[in-house]
Formats: sequence, C-alpha cells, structure tokens
Amino acid sequence: MSESPAMNGARTSTHVKRALVDAGFEVFRSRGDEIALAERPRENLIMDSGVRLRIGDPFEVRVILRAQKADFPNEDETQLFERVRRLAGAALPPGFHEVNACVTRVTDPGDAERVLDTFYEVTFAKSASALADALGELKVALAIEKRA
Repeated sequence: MSESPAMNGARTSTHVKRALVDAGFEVFRSRGDEIALAERPRENLIMDSGVRLRIGDPFEVRVILRAQKADFPNEDETQLFERVRRLAGAALPPGFHEVNACVTRVTDPGDAERVLDTFYEVTFAKSASALADALGELKVALAIEKRA
C-alpha cells in the first residue's frame, strides 16, 4: 500500500486536510495555509481546539494557550500572561517556542460594545519537516490542557 500524496510530500491544503482526516483528526476550519483542528467535548458538540497546522516547508504545529480574565478577576494583564506561560512550561513538550501573545476581547453577539470576557492568549509553535512528524505533534498538542 502506498502513502497518500500528502504523506509523501504534497503540501496543498486539500492533500493535507485529507491526510489529517485519514489520520483520525477532525478539521474545524481552514484559512489560507492554516488548518484548525476540532475537539468534541461531548458527542454532539464541536469546538475549536486551539491547535493549528500551518502548511509550508517546514510544517508548523501551533497551539494556543490562554487564561480568561473572568477566572482570575483580581489579576492584571502581566499576571495573566505569566499564568499562561507557566501552563505552557508544564504542558508543552520540548521544541515548542512562543511566537505570539495577544489579548482577545469576547463581545456579546447581540451588543458588540459589551465585553463578556477577555482572553490572554499565547501561541506556541514547533516545526516539522514531514507531515508524518506533524501528525504526531498534533496528537500531543490536542492532549494538553490549554486553559490556565
């Protein structure tokens, strides 16, 4: 049995998504060269997992960790980002490094002026030269706790 084109080096979005599905992953959405994976906390629910695969040479596995202001109302921005980075230190295997930190405001769908919560997010990434290697890193990333 031969490898699929995606496993054999093809780096198109269509081939990579097919390889992800064949490997048992569920694709949440794709935008350009980035494919977001899904998690199902319960059988009838699907949600973004915070795990991404960027198509390129090399591939890049990304995981977004966060702290929510509502969970730590007495902490300031610096403390919340420190909390996320501590989570990363305990959760991420070697090779992942920080590539971005941002503050995301979650607004009320019915009133864009009303902020429901604020997320302090830090994105970590790890390169993989082959898709097979990226698939293993994606499994690791899906298994970790992403919320402080």
